[in-house]
Amino acid sequence: MRQVLFDDLGEEVAIEGDARRVVSLVPSLTEAVEVSAPGLLAGVTDYCTHPAGLDVTRVGGSKYPKVDEVIGLRPDLVLANSEENRPEDVQRLRANGFPVWVMEAAPTVPAALGSLRRMLTQALGVSEPDWLVTAEEQWREVVPERARAVVPVWRKPWIVLGRETFAGDVLHRLGVSTLYSDHEDRYPRPKLDELAARFDSGEADLLVLPDEPYEFTADDGPQFFPGARYALVSGRYLTWYGPSLVDAHRELGAAIDAALRD
Repeated sequence: MRQVLFDDLGEEVAIEGDARRVVSLVPSLTEAVEVSAPGLLAGVTDYCTHPAGLDVTRVGGSKYPKVDEVIGLRPDLVLANSEENRPEDVQRLRANGFPVWVMEAAPTVPAALGSLRRMLTQALGVSEPDWLVTAEEQWREVVPERARAVVPVWRKPWIVLGRETFAGDVLHRLGVSTLYSDHEDRYPRPKLDELAARFDSGEADLLVLPDEPYEFTADDGPQFFPGARYALVSGRYLTWYGPSLVDAHRELGAAIDAALRD
């Protein structure tokens, strides 16, 4: 039976029968699918690290997947993300007759969870997973502001969280506002002097350093902001949509609490 659906971008996704061979080009979606419906994944990217021990074909990176190898797997459905995957790769897969479900780069936690629910229950025909309901309950409330943060996601050059980002909303719900949330860009590139001045002036009182996509550590990141309180956090907990959100609320909250006590 052929079903015609529409992804987050309003593009038609026509699936013949049940999607039983799925290729995921997004690490967070890989985890969401494997936890919710084990055995559906036929291929994933080299960066799909969760769940640990996932033994399926690797098809390269998210930005530069080996499209020929994806095609060779003859998937019933390919999963992609509007921010992580290139439009030309999505178009090539569709031109070769393979349906691609593109998830929007969600600006908030509720939007991400709503998108995941549609993808899992409609495109894959999976029953609503317990982790999704738990995550919605955990992240529903917004803690009053208790810190104003600069959140770099890259160095060389410096790139920080800007407006309407999923990670920014994660922090917002934990009581941490991001200093560049009103910037015109989602990922501004301020100079280091500007970032340091934010702390010197008192505008910022917390530095949040994730370990991905750039791997900030205690020895690589804090030294550029002498005296600033900082929290080293899991990039997966900060930026991934999916089952990791259940643990993320506790783990990120604890890291922020510890930084603010220092």
